[in-house]
Amino acid sequence: MRKYNIANYVRYKKEIEAALKRVNKPINGDYTHLTNEEIIINFLPLVETLARKQSTSDQATGVLSINDLLQEGAAGLTAAASKLDRTLLAESDDQEKTIKSFLSKRIKGAIRRAIDINRGDIRIPEHKLNEIRRNPKDEKMVSMFFNSVFSSIDVKPTNEDNVAYQVVDKSEPYNIALLNTYLLSLMKTHLTQVQYDVLRMSYGLDCDKHSANDIAVKLGINVNTAHVRVSQIKREAIQTLIDNVDSSQVLDYL
Repeated sequence: MRKYNIANYVRYKKEIEAALKRVNKPINGDYTHLTNEEIIINFLPLVETLARKQSTSDQATGVLSINDLLQEGAAGLTAAASKLDRTLLAESDDQEKTIKSFLSKRIKGAIRRAIDINRGDIRIPEHKLNEIRRNPKDEKMVSMFFNSVFSSIDVKPTNEDNVAYQVVDKSEPYNIALLNTYLLSLMKTHLTQVQYDVLRMSYGLDCDKHSANDIAVKLGINVNTAHVRVSQIKREAIQTLIDNVDSSQVLDYL
């Protein structure tokens, strides 16, 4: 995590505390009478909770500090509050759980997108690469490869790796076009057509990146929570690659 302006953070905390004292609270767990602005203020503490769950390594957050993550999370919260279906909320047996689940997914999505846009190239620590090369049949190699390519912003290094993850990597970056072509060939071999299309469009391997909702429309996924289904298919596709690709097929890229 980059160093951040402590004075700004302290001011932010004080402003949140003051706003929480002024704003209306839910009555007997009923959030339906609150305005969007009141919902946003009531759930601002949730933004910080989710922001602080992000990996604290420079590698994961790139140029972003905790202040930046709070800002991006708050923007996600604001956008989500305007899309809240109050009819469904009123029908919920546990409104707080329902609204928190709805907002959390969108706050985390906003933070992750910001990290993805601003982070640098993902690199695996050299001592880990040497360990893998000494054991080329190690099944962890394939998992590390696909996680570093697709899901690195969700992977948190262990304590012993913290220093290594923050060492500046001066090696040449991957040839992105070549890597994308190779990924597409592996995906075509091991994935279903739906999994292939979801992964391809999610990461923009041979096209512009698409949102989960756009992908759902293009693939005709007609469910109320289409974006959740798309995310599920994406995770399943990555796991399928990890389970089926041989380590020899990714060694040269590590």
